[in-house]
Amino acid sequence: MNWLAFALMTVLSWGLYGIFLHSGQVAMADKNNALYKSFLFVGLAYFLTAVLAPLCFLVVRKATWSFPVQGMAWSLFAGIVGAIGAFCVLLAFGNGGKPGVVMSIVFAGAPIVNAIVALLLQPPAEGWGAIKPQFYLGILLAALGGCLVTYYKPPPPKPAPASVVQAPPAAGNAAKLNN
Repeated sequence: MNWLAFALMTVLSWGLYGIFLHSGQVAMADKNNALYKSFLFVGLAYFLTAVLAPLCFLVVRKATWSFPVQGMAWSLFAGIVGAIGAFCVLLAFGNGGKPGVVMSIVFAGAPIVNAIVALLLQPPAEGWGAIKPQFYLGILLAALGGCLVTYYKPPPPKPAPASVVQAPPAAGNAAKLNN
């Protein structure tokens, strides 16, 4: 498969992440500790998919077990930053944020942060003046898109009104009604 297929699979999985994470937090049914319990299982999921799965691939591929220090450090740092982000998503949910709003802000803001940090780490070869206006427009549109999706998100359906159950008439009143 080419890179675009993997990128689209990431869009799908991360797009579902916030909804499922919030559902897990709510299903923990523990107002005081739900976000910590959810995060524990996120960590377990990361262990299964990010530790055991690559370990199996490395064994099957008969990989060498030498790891350059710089590669380990950057990878560990990336994992810590990602885990902090996942925890902050849970904190946002725990403090009243709704998945559609929180994740719209996250996914509109993340590409902006990525673009800016990438430029700072690897400045353009021709200098900062070589950056085309379309790049800045893209940053602006990403921010605007996040704002629009957040601000104009359709509201959830209103809960159905509670049905009113009437008590049966008292025995004396029933006889009067029948006469």
